[in-house]
Amino acid sequence: MISTSDFKKGTKILFRDEPYMVLEYTHVKPGKGGAFLRTKMKNMITGLVREETFRSGEKFKQPDLQYKDMQYLYADDVLYNFMDQETYDQVALSADQIEEVKGYLKEQEIYTILYFNEKPIAVNPPIFVELLVKETMPGVRGDTAQGGATKPATLETGLVLQVPLFVDEGDTIKIDTRKKEYVERVKK
Repeated sequence: MISTSDFKKGTKILFRDEPYMVLEYTHVKPGKGGAFLRTKMKNMITGLVREETFRSGEKFKQPDLQYKDMQYLYADDVLYNFMDQETYDQVALSADQIEEVKGYLKEQEIYTILYFNEKPIAVNPPIFVELLVKETMPGVRGDTAQGGATKPATLETGLVLQVPLFVDEGDTIKIDTRKKEYVERVKK
């Protein structure tokens, strides 16, 4: 059981039979009455964010969450197919379930799938992903005074990202999936 006194950013609880993750929380001690906790939580299935107030000391169950490393195989019309690395079972996820990581999906790469009650609910990409630049404008030296200018680049997955001027078509770049930004050019 998880008590409200154990809440911190990222704590996962079972609330109304669905898994939630605490995004923000504030302990409030009014002059009159008991203390309470004001929270902002994200539903891990639907992605909706809600604000809730709980009494101090209220307890919640831990959600039955499991993480499995799975290989991304391919996408057909509406489903994205992954294979469990241990059992070789295949799982198909809908476009809604992979919406946040769609730009990082590369065939044959390993991703972490989050399961709740034996059902896949979300995909977590690796922290860093290497992707090929398919299309970008040529960068011209001297375009900036400080050298910190960027230009848009379309990557092999269709993701459009701001990259430095020296990045060209055909280059492979490393991307931080947490910040959704360019890290470095990769030498192959």
